[in-house]
Amino acid sequence: MVVRFNPSCLTLYQHPHHSACFSKHVAVKSSYGRHMKRGGILRPQIDFPPSPLGNGDGLRVFVVSDLHTDYAENLNWVKCLNNVKHSLNDVLLVAGDVAETYDLFVVTMSLLKERFEHVFYVPGNHDLWCRREGQKYVDSVEKLDKLLEVCKALGVETQPMVIGELGVIPLFSWYHESFDREKDITGFYIPPLEMACKDFHACKWPQGLSNGDMSLAMYFDAMNDKQLEMMKEIQMQCDHIITFSHFVPRQELCPEKRMLFYPKLPKIIGSDSLEDRIRSIHGAEGRKDSSSACHVFGHTHFCWDAVVDGIRYVQAPLAYPRERKRRMNGGENWLPFCIYADKKFSERLNPCFWSDYYSANPRTPHNTELAPWVARFYRQTQKQSVDV
Repeated sequence: MVVRFNPSCLTLYQHPHHSACFSKHVAVKSSYGRHMKRGGILRPQIDFPPSPLGNGDGLRVFVVSDLHTDYAENLNWVKCLNNVKHSLNDVLLVAGDVAETYDLFVVTMSLLKERFEHVFYVPGNHDLWCRREGQKYVDSVEKLDKLLEVCKALGVETQPMVIGELGVIPLFSWYHESFDREKDITGFYIPPLEMACKDFHACKWPQGLSNGDMSLAMYFDAMNDKQLEMMKEIQMQCDHIITFSHFVPRQELCPEKRMLFYPKLPKIIGSDSLEDRIRSIHGAEGRKDSSSACHVFGHTHFCWDAVVDGIRYVQAPLAYPRERKRRMNGGENWLPFCIYADKKFSERLNPCFWSDYYSANPRTPHNTELAPWVARFYRQTQKQSVDV
């Protein structure tokens, strides 16, 4: 039996007082359905949550990330979204990790396009996995090209655009290990990245691109250079701008290592060049004020809503079914989150356990003493032998 740790599973807990056995969240290689994970359930019709702003007649922007429709429950959630045609100005931003297979990606994006007039997308790591695609793609770059092609065919936007008074800028990105600058946890056996992160095995990269260095982060960031002229037009024309990516632009947008079941997680979540790109658009200190600049991201599956250096950072993930069951605010009934309406950004997403926690408590990355709910697990594993 081959055991692989899934880093997304290791970030499940939106509320740390839950201390369920860690072994339940270890991904074990086994046989299951071709496209879906078992255990899906039918859900009642889900209406769009009432917008905190506006009556639906003007421009409204909804956001969501990490749909993971490989899970039947998540695909059913998409299918159950109210399919009444919306106004010509309704927008949905999908911040990556739609589905692991191409076929499910097409199904999911088609469903979303039926429900929103404008759909924007940036790729996530799961979207580029090749492990269940047979010999369809030489590598993950070829699969990325195919995803962008089908987005164009479906009318899904992957390039910057002005809609009404608002500028929307998708940003391509990938992570690199040196993004993590905080002190490491020592004195415990923590599985290496190659074991914890399935990207090292499920993605295939051509020569010259690797998860082990900066090459992928640089490659994906360079894709944004093709849109520099349009980005400049948006900066000059729009008072409000939303940028969005799959990966995390700042380490402060993730809990400290001592709080995480996989303390090495920050090494596989974000990119410095992504934050540089965001600041080049919104300004080094944000725009006029934090109510006119917003960046949406995904990947870690933590609900997040915080202003840092003049920019509002928001994560609104659907995530895995088992995560929603533990999450303080669930997700089925309020996602996708309406981030913009009536020519202004909405009120804060609430509750967001971790960003709420850090709004009241200082970040102390120099403290490497594991949190009790994490230390409980590592005390157990220290006494066991590990076969690798």
